[in-house]
This record gives sequence, structure tokens and C-alpha cells, in this order.
Amino acid sequence: MGMQVSSTTFFTGQETLLAARDVSKYYESEHERVLVLDRVSLELRDGELVALLGPSGSGKSTLLRILAGLVAPSSGDVFVHGAPLRGVNPQVAMVFQSFALYPWLTVLENVELGLLAKDFTPQERRARALRAIDLIGLDGFEAAYPRELSGGMKQRVGFARALVVEPEVLLMDEPFSALDVLVAENLRRELLDLWLDRNIPTRSILMVTHNIDEAVSMADRLLVFSANPGRIRVELPGLPLAQRRARGAEHAQLIDTIYRIMTNPHEDVAKLLPGARLVQEPAPRLEYQMLPHVSIGELTGFIERLHTQRERQDLFALARDLQMGVDELLPLVEAADLLDFVIVAEGDVWLTEEGRRFAEAGILEKKELFRRQAVVRVELIRRILRELEAAPKHRLDESHLLAELEATFSPAEARRQLDTVIDWARYAELFGYDDTKGEFFLEENGHLALGA
Repeated sequence: MGMQVSSTTFFTGQETLLAARDVSKYYESEHERVLVLDRVSLELRDGELVALLGPSGSGKSTLLRILAGLVAPSSGDVFVHGAPLRGVNPQVAMVFQSFALYPWLTVLENVELGLLAKDFTPQERRARALRAIDLIGLDGFEAAYPRELSGGMKQRVGFARALVVEPEVLLMDEPFSALDVLVAENLRRELLDLWLDRNIPTRSILMVTHNIDEAVSMADRLLVFSANPGRIRVELPGLPLAQRRARGAEHAQLIDTIYRIMTNPHEDVAKLLPGARLVQEPAPRLEYQMLPHVSIGELTGFIERLHTQRERQDLFALARDLQMGVDELLPLVEAADLLDFVIVAEGDVWLTEEGRRFAEAGILEKKELFRRQAVVRVELIRRILRELEAAPKHRLDESHLLAELEATFSPAEARRQLDTVIDWARYAELFGYDDTKGEFFLEENGHLALGA
């Protein structure tokens, strides 16, 4: 197997093109430094397509940028053909989710941009850009501007711009997630065909995706991240090519296995799938309970959808029916589980008795049920209620809570955690929030909530 944590020995079969060894990344805040990636080791070998899967905020995109040399690791090293990387990696090109095209340039000019730093004549740049445009299916659109293109065509420009430099390694950061389902499927299939037929010069591809079906359909090897901090928890072998394309029982079984792994941090992966292995243990429990960022409307809709089925639901089938990626579905599952509205086991989810009552309740009763569960199950809500009861005039400045959260989370994530608590507490009518002053205040009768 390829990856070894805290090891100086790498895989010696296929040639290793790009490797990370014990890479960690910290982000500094005013109060603390927050660990985003924790001693991550991986390698990309000649001829393989690797998928990175994991929850939002697990550091997948940060790792890609470190491998590209766009971000420096706080510790650890990146190696290109065994030599330490210093500065921008000349052997890689990146494709981003957001297209990142210059609107004032034509398709041809956007693709040529990748070659400006290289020693080519204008005629050579044009010839190479035209070949890349033709390869990726953009022939005829050379003079078009981005505003004239659909999302799928814009992303084709992004692929052409990356491939025109003939990168040894192609890094892709959720390249299909901003596209319509059918457009994404078509572009995914065409790119995979180019890769498998060796019609592109790239020797290895590393793809970040939140779509488990996409990863299983494309990858030779799958890496599952855990978050806070980001670690490669599990390495899984991909399916044989014929099974990836057939999308039969083996395909569905591997997707189910990945959902089981992602919803159960203590799953014994070696028993689930031959060739699967634990790489790093998930991080110990955070000082603060981490809340999934879902709105009350999304959560209510999800629980009501489960109630209409009246039986346990396979997470893969549910994601497919709802057309959701793992980054969209799992936060809903985690929020419902946190509030004890669902049970999650063996890649399935189903409603608890409390969840069924919530789904069947009217508007006011839903609020009451949510209020009761939130007070019992959400630590930060309980903390704020206690401090509000003791505070003068039952008002509380948010600054010290943000400072404490920033000791565990990045400043942006600390703010999101507090915003989620505010949203949930407002719905439950537990306490209010004055945005102009950054203050919590106790709603009428809110002091009874902890004893309710």
C-alpha cells in the first residue's frame, strides 16, 4: 500500500510523481493557532487517478494547494520525484470549481494564459492552445467570451487551460460540482475517456470531490478524510474499470461502504472491504461540540422526507434521490442525529420516535420539540443560556465566546458556529441576538429553558 503516516519509506512499485510526508497546516488567529491538516502523508503514482473525499472543512482543498506549491505547509514536506518542493510546483496544473476565467478574454486567450510564463513564441502558444481547445471539445468557440458560454463550456475552458501546459499531475478541486447533473456527467465521462485512452499527457490525477458516486466511478484509489483537524482516515482500493462503468452491485456496495465509514468514525474498515485500511485515527473529540451548518428549513424538510418513506433509508439511495453530494447530505444527517431525531447505522438512516413526532407536528409543536432537544443536546446553547441567566440585564456580549471558539476553530468557522447557534436558538425562541451590538439577550421566559 502506498501511504504511510510518519514514515520515510514510500511505495517502490510504480514511479512516485508527487508525495506529501507528514504535512501539517496551521492557521493563526488572534487568540490561537488552529490545526487544519495534521501529519498528512500521501503519494501520487504514475498512471493512477486518486479521489479525496471528506466533510467540508476537512482540509482537502488546502492539501491540494500545498501540493501545487501555492500554500506552504507549516511542517512536513512535499516531494516532486523525490526532491523537496520549493515554491510553485512546475509539474502540476489545477482545475477549480469556480471556472476562474477572465471575462474580458476570449476562450483562446484564456487558454493561452497558461503558457505566458513559458518560453514559447506567440505562434507556438496559439498552436498549443488550439490543440487543447480541440481536445476538450471547444472547437468553434475560440473567439467566444465567457459570458457567451454555459457552465459546462466554461469548465471545459478551465480544463483546456490546465492541460495546455501538459502537466505531469492534474489537481482538480471539485471540478464538476457547480454544473448541472447531466452536464457534469457528460464532462466527467469525456475527461475519464481522455485519461483512460492516454489522449492527455498527464500521468496522474488527484481529485477533490464531495460526490461519492463520482469518486467511485472514476478513481483507482480513494482517500477518506476526517475533519478537525484534517487527517486521511482511510484508504480504499477503487473498483476494476469494468465494474466502475457497469454501475452494478459492486459499485453500489462500495458507495454504501464509504457512507458507513463517513458516518461512523469507529467503523472497523478492514472488515468492511478487502484492501481497505486505516491510515490515521480520527482526531480526539473537540473541546467544543461542532455543529453542522444546516438551516431549520432544510432540517425540517429532511426529517419530513424521511417520514414519508416510513422505513430505514440507504444513504446512497437518499443522496441520489435528493441529488445531493456528501457535503450536502451528511450535515443534515449529523444535525438530525445530534438532536436525536434519527438513528444512523450501517450506511442507513431512520427516524427515532422523537423524529416521527417532529415530522407529524404542527408549527408550534415543532418549535417546542426542537426547543427541548436543542437545550438537552446542544452544548453551546446550554452554555449561552446559563451565562444569560447570570448576566446583568440578561444580556451577553459575543466577543468572549468567539475568542473561546477561535481556540478550537478558525476565525471563519468560529463565526459560522455562532451563527448556527443563533439561527437554531431564534427558531426555538430560547434567546435573541442583537446583530448591531453583537449581543445575546434572554427572551421572555427564556430563563426557564434549562429547567424545562
